[in-house]
Amino acid sequence: MQKKKVFVTRKIPAKGIELLRKHFLVKVYPKDQVIPRKELLKEVKHCDALLSLLTEKIDEEVLSANPDLKVVSNYAVGYDNIDVKAATAKGIPVCNTPGVLENAVAEHTFALLMALCKRITEADQFVRAGKYKRWEPMLLLGTELEGKTIGIIGLGRIGAGVAERAGKGMGVKVLYHDIKRNKEFEKTYQAKFVSKEDLLKRSDFVSLHVPLLPSTMHLIGKKELAMMKKTAYLINTSRGQVVDEKALVEALKKKQIAGAGLDVYEHEPALTPGLIKLKNVVLTPHTASATIEARTAMSELAAQNIIDVLQGRKAKFTVNPEVYARKHK
Repeated sequence: MQKKKVFVTRKIPAKGIELLRKHFLVKVYPKDQVIPRKELLKEVKHCDALLSLLTEKIDEEVLSANPDLKVVSNYAVGYDNIDVKAATAKGIPVCNTPGVLENAVAEHTFALLMALCKRITEADQFVRAGKYKRWEPMLLLGTELEGKTIGIIGLGRIGAGVAERAGKGMGVKVLYHDIKRNKEFEKTYQAKFVSKEDLLKRSDFVSLHVPLLPSTMHLIGKKELAMMKKTAYLINTSRGQVVDEKALVEALKKKQIAGAGLDVYEHEPALTPGLIKLKNVVLTPHTASATIEARTAMSELAAQNIIDVLQGRKAKFTVNPEVYARKHK
């Protein structure tokens, strides 16, 4: 019996590829770059399973290029790069990799927060530029965390991880806003559930942890930024489009807020004009989950999703599980 074929759109940690090769014929796009659209459409025609990255748009055209495509496994928690509705209509399970990168992203969120408060990137550039001549009492004054308030918007595992580090580790008060209240979380972290408006007005640090949905597009814009304290910092490690970046640049220029830490961008990888010139921002290239541990675990999950589906089982992490019911009618 001929082995099924899997196409991986870019090199990922070896463990996932090794898992797939135990069962299937695996082809990985050889260049360390985003796969060109033409190549993606060519390769998807010849595979039973597609292991994709957030950088690829898996739309109706891609899904229709191969009527025998049996599964798309996204090497990410988010899947806004995939037309799930179209995949469901074709009976194709769409899978993701949740539950393994929360620790890495929570740590990165906190690293951005600390870098802003302690002005780490400014200080680093100051020293490298040869400007450090002597100790000075007013040089690059930052702010302490203890006793301050963090507002967490979106209370998933990452948000809870940030709350744990802030509340239990640094003595920071925790406010949160989500579509539903979590009393167990409140008890564990002495957190308080508040409206989004109240959170923005009261928080010294606002940290975003929501998925990209129509309801979260530009969740933070001109109006919301105006509600924040002038001494407040905004951290975004969720999705770039959650923040109106143009409004953020204006708020930072006018010092409406003290600063921002961003790992994701509205028009990624492009930056909104003016953002890169600002000193009161810390910018990282979508690397919040970039740890050996997290990325390796993601590769294993993405592979296991494919193994399960191609071997006739339901993949545990399927975002459109209704396709399985249709297959067994």
